[in-house]
Amino acid sequence: MVVPEKKIDSELIYDGCILKVEKDSVMLEGVGKSVREVVRHKGAAAILAVDEEGFAYFVEQFRYPVNRPVFEVPAGKIDEGETPFECAKRELFEECGLSAEKWTELGPMLSSPGFCDEVIHLFLAEKLSNDSPNPDEDEFLDIIKLPLCEVLSRIRKNLVPDAKTQVLVLRGCDILGIR
Repeated sequence: MVVPEKKIDSELIYDGCILKVEKDSVMLEGVGKSVREVVRHKGAAAILAVDEEGFAYFVEQFRYPVNRPVFEVPAGKIDEGETPFECAKRELFEECGLSAEKWTELGPMLSSPGFCDEVIHLFLAEKLSNDSPNPDEDEFLDIIKLPLCEVLSRIRKNLVPDAKTQVLVLRGCDILGIR
């Protein structure tokens, strides 16, 4: 049986540029008090960009928390006053230098709901046009163009550890009829 937890109080532990960390006291029905540490995040958008030939665009960048380069779909955090769709368009252009005529919203995903409230909004972008990438000044990445079916095979072989990339490729392949 699922039982909601009631917040009793909250303490702000950290307030940064990307996230906040709160320490909440909660009441558990029939058990008593407990503590929840929660990472608060403004949300993000992630994009699976696929061209007419069935090639998809990915980025590889060094990710400090895991101390290694990570292969992933273009993605980024939602800026203040920005919608998830506006964020998706901006991030695809900044990271890959691409614009798209056709957009399909594939729904949200929770990145790690055990400790974080981040929602990543997933999009499929098609009918692409190229320009020059314009990454943020602190963003160093390589653009990788691969057949979407090859990336799906890599996911099935556990060679793509990034969760948003796995979910987005699987949802995108379903929409596009790629097995």
